Amino acid sequence: MDTSHPAWQRICALTDILPDTGVCALVGERQIAVFRLGDDSLYALDNHDPHSGANVLSRGIVGDLRGEPVVASPIYKQHYALRTGACLEDATTTLQTYAVQAREGAVWLLA
Repeated sequence: MDTSHPAWQRICALTDILPDTGVCALVGERQIAVFRLGDDSLYALDNHDPHSGANVLSRGIVGDLRGEPVVASPIYKQHYALRTGACLEDATTTLQTYAVQAREGAVWLLA
């Protein structure tokens, strides 16, 4: 994937992501977890869980901790802030986040 010139890429229809769930998108050779919250806000971050070594975050449980939208890893349950990618239990771990938006009924990712 050429990251020197990011471009918006269509990922899926907005209706393909149920509210308060995520999906995994393969962009180039990178797996990216894309989440849709109940208010239709969208977030995207790396799908790779550095604590387990597995690409599973898109299957995590979406929730809220102290006002911060998060996803809990389905393996060891670390919480990652959807806005920043920061791990709430391990300040040394942060996932890459991506710009994501809904346009004309589709989800678009800048990667």
